[in-house]
Amino acid sequence: MPTRHLRAIAARTVTAGALLAAAAFPALSAHAAPVASGPIKNIVLVHGAFVGGAGWRPVYDLLVKDGYHVTLVQEPLTSFQDDVTATRRVLDALDGPAVLVGHSYGGAIITEAGNDEHVKALVYIAAHALDVGETEASNGKKYPNLTKAVVKTPDNYLYLNPKDYPADFAADLPRAQAEFEANAQMPTAASVFTALIPDPAWKNKPVWYMVAKADRIINPDLERMYAARAHAQTVEIEGASHSVYESHPQAVARLIEAAATQAGR
Repeated sequence: MPTRHLRAIAARTVTAGALLAAAAFPALSAHAAPVASGPIKNIVLVHGAFVGGAGWRPVYDLLVKDGYHVTLVQEPLTSFQDDVTATRRVLDALDGPAVLVGHSYGGAIITEAGNDEHVKALVYIAAHALDVGETEASNGKKYPNLTKAVVKTPDNYLYLNPKDYPADFAADLPRAQAEFEANAQMPTAASVFTALIPDPAWKNKPVWYMVAKADRIINPDLERMYAARAHAQTVEIEGASHSVYESHPQAVARLIEAAATQAGR
């Protein structure tokens, strides 16, 4: 066979191989494309300490019914960095812009993970929105809460005394549901409450905030401080416990959808 034909075949073989490699390993063939702006249909929900993602189910159902793609992060609650990594893993899998929502300690997680380029808005539901140099523990001393239910294990994990959980964490939930959650807690590494955040995402992303006016876990005045400082669009829910995301799912879903609509313009 003539040499020029061999060269042509070789060139076609190299080109085909390169295309196959690019398809199989896109990260090796090009930098990831920037996340496009536009309507936001991705919602990522991040739970707080002591609980799991299942508590978001009422909000999830409402958002899905309204056409949103909703993903729940299940944090291991073993360290702040582990929890942020779990959240980033979910964000990395999205194919478009997202609203990132955090409840309670989940607010600290979204304050760090919210710097991801997928995130176009942050929604805090009775949650911590820490600044540089602050921790949940230090802010809790400035704005004391009303619970004395926290128990520490010998290996430095925390949980809430089950007998106190219904009144302190979930006073506006049915008693049977609150008692079930009290006995289904996820102990949380004590170290997460002293985690520091070097670059709070709320300083450069639009923020929405929900204050639970009867919260015994986070002082409502601390929630108001977080909201005001972040220039958040804020709603306050009368009589709401720390479990406001479960007891007032319609109000929570409306706030998240407002964030998705306005941040997507």
